[in-house]
Amino acid sequence: MTTDIRGKFKGMKGHKKYKVGYFMPPVESNNWVKKDHVDKAPIWCSVDLRDGNQALIVPMSLEEKLEFFQLLCDIGFKEIEVGFPAASETEYEFLRTLIEKDLIPDDVTIQVLTQSRQHIIEKTFESLKGVKNAVVHLYNSTSVAQREQVFRKSKEEIIEIAEFGARLIDEYAQKSPETNFMFEYSPESFTGTEMEFALDICNAVIDIWQPRPERKVIINLPATVEMSMPHVYASQIEYMSNNLRYRDNVIVSLHPHNDRGTAVADCELGLLAGADRIEGTLFGNGERTGNADIVTVAMNMYSHGVDPQLDLTNMPYIAEMYEKFTDLKVNPRQPYGGKLVFAAFSGSHQDAIAKGMHYREEVEPDKWNVPYLPIDPHDVSRIYEADVIRINSQSGKGGVAYVLETAYGYHIPAKMREEIGYLMKHVSDVGHKELSHEKILDIFTKEYVNRTDKYDIKDAKFKGLPHSEDLGDNGMEADIAAIIDGQVRLLDGAGNGRLDAVAEALKKGAPNLEYNFVTYHEHALESESKSRACAYVAIQKKDGETVWGVGIHNDIIYASIKALMSAINRAFN
Repeated sequence: MTTDIRGKFKGMKGHKKYKVGYFMPPVESNNWVKKDHVDKAPIWCSVDLRDGNQALIVPMSLEEKLEFFQLLCDIGFKEIEVGFPAASETEYEFLRTLIEKDLIPDDVTIQVLTQSRQHIIEKTFESLKGVKNAVVHLYNSTSVAQREQVFRKSKEEIIEIAEFGARLIDEYAQKSPETNFMFEYSPESFTGTEMEFALDICNAVIDIWQPRPERKVIINLPATVEMSMPHVYASQIEYMSNNLRYRDNVIVSLHPHNDRGTAVADCELGLLAGADRIEGTLFGNGERTGNADIVTVAMNMYSHGVDPQLDLTNMPYIAEMYEKFTDLKVNPRQPYGGKLVFAAFSGSHQDAIAKGMHYREEVEPDKWNVPYLPIDPHDVSRIYEADVIRINSQSGKGGVAYVLETAYGYHIPAKMREEIGYLMKHVSDVGHKELSHEKILDIFTKEYVNRTDKYDIKDAKFKGLPHSEDLGDNGMEADIAAIIDGQVRLLDGAGNGRLDAVAEALKKGAPNLEYNFVTYHEHALESESKSRACAYVAIQKKDGETVWGVGIHNDIIYASIKALMSAINRAFN
């Protein structure tokens, strides 16, 4: 049956009203394409407490902001934007609390935002009294749309706004020599600004601030709205980086938003293009579609063998705290931080991961190149057994075998894995749910291990037999106490080894048990010296069906007998 959807979809005809709103550099700026990866960590600046906070339905309380600030310090951020203190009493109080309670580590610089207005700049510096290190971040909008529609000012008038704020900031900073000030300027809406004009206004501000080695200037080039593909942004950054005055003493910073879903790519290509610094948030929180996700950018570097200079080892805790402070959820498929990012449900993926893990253990224990896993989950406090192989109706034999091996010590024979895999798929499919590792063990144990439904061996005694033509040198006689359909039977039999002798004895009491041995495997279930033995036996019935059984016992002989009985009970129940 099909659903009538007429009237629900109207066709994407609105695209005709859109036009390209960005500007390419006036000269070719594509040297960044010659680099294949970012080879060193940038300066990181967290804007979680400003950009991230202002995007929340319910902004953080003072206590939450203080706790979040401490988390950011623990992760290793050396620059943290704490707000717009002149625009909000809450942010002003937060900043004063940090300073007056001496909560800012000596190696951490706080950053504050200000517009180019005298009363705002004055209050901003008032909020910073007593701080040791601070970045004062000045911005004004420069794009064509902002100039024409919002401010209705010429380019010259927009430059005058920036120059006014730059001079005033310099004057106020000189009145507070006890503070180590650094200045930052952002041509807001940079991506919608003509590149020549963006360069002119940035250089005008730079000329006022006169950057020098002991007081460098930050020029922040935000993708306030993502308007282009990432390679265009990279070319814009390269053009600016190559043409800014006092470049040796200028730090080029990026602040990409995620309107097109490519903020991480903007960061990475922008760094290749000459940027030195990244502003962003944990997990990409921020206005509209959010900011650049610093966790992803940093971990991408890490996956290329580069130290990101941030400590993201306890990723589950970071995600938990982020959710607590923001009341937002980390998407389960969020790169690196999501709960399912290392999880493989697909059978082919599980099989490749399991084989890759074994290969690494055997051949390259100090290297990581496991299929489908770009980084070692242990590096971010994720657990292979719990997080990597997840079992549902899409899973295969390799995944189930891997779970039973890594979580419980079973080394399932290759020919047995497919049968177990189908069993677990069936249970998951019928129940429409994922199977926990505990559930997998429970199903496996009930179906295969130490089965005594109709037949059981309570005792067995053995003695060797002399060489014979039928049994060779391995002849063995078994006297057994067997339970057959609830009745105890004392039986004996001879065979080629203990297990064969038990089987022959049992057939005397139950002549309907017609089968042949197919294969036998055994191993220690635990690594300790007093570990239990585990045995796997496959038998083949007259109709050709192969049936497996598993036995566990402290004695390997009894483990093999229990495995045989499990197979018989499964085959003839």
